[in-house]
Amino acid sequence: FFFPPGSQRQGAITFAITGTSRQPLGQGVLRSHSHSRSHSRSRWLRSPHSRRRARVVINLASSSSFPFPPSPLDAEVRASMKYVLVSGGVVSGLGKGVTASSLGVLLKAAGLRVTAIKIDPYLNIDAGTMSPFEHGEVFVLDDGGESDLDLGNYERFMDVTLRRDNNITTGKIYQAVVEKERRGDYLGKTVQVVPHITDAIQDWIERVAHVPVDGNPDGKPDVCIIELGGTVGDIESAPFVEALRQFQFRVGAENFCLVHVSLVPVLGVVGEQKTKPTQHSVQTLRSLGLMPHMLAVRSTGELEKSTSEKLALFCHVPTSHIINVHDVSNIWHVPLLLLRQGTIGSLNTVLKLNMSEATVTRELTQWRLRAEKWDQMTKKVTIVMVGKYTGLSDAYLSVIKALQHACIACSVKLDLVWLEAADLEPVDSKSTAVANCGPDAPPPDSDGADGESIETLEARHTKAWETIRSADGVLVPGGFGERGVEGKILAANYARTSGVPYLGICLGMQTAVIEFCRNVIGMPEAHSTEMHQATPNPCIVFMPEGSTTHMGGTMRLGSRRTILQTMDSTAAKLYQSASGFIDERHRHRYEVNPEYVDRLEKAGCRFVGKDETGRRMEIMELDNHPYFIAAQFHPE
Repeated sequence: FFFPPGSQRQGAITFAITGTSRQPLGQGVLRSHSHSRSHSRSRWLRSPHSRRRARVVINLASSSSFPFPPSPLDAEVRASMKYVLVSGGVVSGLGKGVTASSLGVLLKAAGLRVTAIKIDPYLNIDAGTMSPFEHGEVFVLDDGGESDLDLGNYERFMDVTLRRDNNITTGKIYQAVVEKERRGDYLGKTVQVVPHITDAIQDWIERVAHVPVDGNPDGKPDVCIIELGGTVGDIESAPFVEALRQFQFRVGAENFCLVHVSLVPVLGVVGEQKTKPTQHSVQTLRSLGLMPHMLAVRSTGELEKSTSEKLALFCHVPTSHIINVHDVSNIWHVPLLLLRQGTIGSLNTVLKLNMSEATVTRELTQWRLRAEKWDQMTKKVTIVMVGKYTGLSDAYLSVIKALQHACIACSVKLDLVWLEAADLEPVDSKSTAVANCGPDAPPPDSDGADGESIETLEARHTKAWETIRSADGVLVPGGFGERGVEGKILAANYARTSGVPYLGICLGMQTAVIEFCRNVIGMPEAHSTEMHQATPNPCIVFMPEGSTTHMGGTMRLGSRRTILQTMDSTAAKLYQSASGFIDERHRHRYEVNPEYVDRLEKAGCRFVGKDETGRRMEIMELDNHPYFIAAQFHPE
């Protein structure tokens, strides 16, 4: 069965069971309602010809587990959905995610319901097993999906709650197609990239696009924004490009708009804006059967009129549909930049919409004030981020955005200082070896590479302690593996003993607990079994339901409930929860050992938030400290 979300239709399967000699053994009718939560039904069937009977179980796959049912959408439903595809050319990292998110802001301000899909052409099932140095942070969704960081941009910009199916990867598509082939669903056909893979991609997009993500379960979104990851012409994205070429005909010309993000560089010697890279990028796109309706041109400065005219001439795009997304002081200016350049009118023309630019301008008043306020704030606050992946800021993108939002709320200018956790550790041969090895170590050409002299390491160690002592607040974010953990423990010790505000997230909470056990309770060998399995004082332990053999998707993931144990706590004051509980997202395998909780709390380490069983510690605070708070979940 497949029913569109919110549908109240009822359906039934009429079935018959026969023996090997085709003698009828039973028949029946199985009914299911569209909003039923059960995924299976069973009933006893008695054969009319004998006393034999059998229990028949029919599995009804939910929309989240069944990869791509045959498209159920009739012409009327399909015609009402609009799609905006955002592709990229020339180089990666141009800001397709911010461009897609900004388009969503404009569409939502116009009164339309918006959803978003990110396509990542890599073979991984999801981003969960990737190193932060490879792909930036893993953004965790409410349903436990481990996704690309662009989904975080979508959620923050458009105020939506996405699901794991909103992130499509090559791995997911091929896995689902192979599973269908193994079940025999293709009825003996030769399974090929075209049509089976391309149809699977189209069905997946169309199915997910009709799922509401704005908190209103009734109806469906009006517009779906699709971001195609990578660069046009990449070999791994070829099946997706072909699927999207077919998709434009499936949904109709007036329901499909392609926005191509490209680059117009300026050569230092000549100082002239060069259009040739964008021309070639559009040429490649057109050769694959996709014609851009709009160009979002990235540049350091404003695009010259002659440059726009040249792009229009050679890229077959009207000058009114060429949007210059030049560098701005903060990304909140990007939707305003698109608005000023007539993006609403261009979308109206291509998609046959009737959006009012005046309405969008009015609805973005608060957005404009936020963008301007960020540029005007002068009072500075210095936050030192003690991390393991400081060589790539995208590894902590959501943490950075959360700090920026907090600074706007408090009218202070953020001075974020990066500090490699391993640099806080004493310099000796053992710590140097630990700092520069392991699966989570930075690549050879980044900080922490092998071959550094003792003098260089000592200089970095001295500089690191000077940095942390200048902090107005210390933040220790999440991470995995042994490298840098002792440095994070030292950072927690410094914040606790000096009265500096401390915020620990995930591993940042675990290192704070380890530090407290070592230096307050008197367990010098206290540690986590993640780093030292044989520690005599395992204050952090592996969760009993975790997998020791499979890494992908086996952690405690997604939104989980935390019960506030007392209203007399910093956490309760911050959350202002009248219900006494909060829901936050998790991503971890290790947790505070419940056998140590009583000793910790008697010594002044209060666990003011616990899970619904009371066995898992979620939030910790310290007595007699101005601000020391840590959480097992990811509030960012």
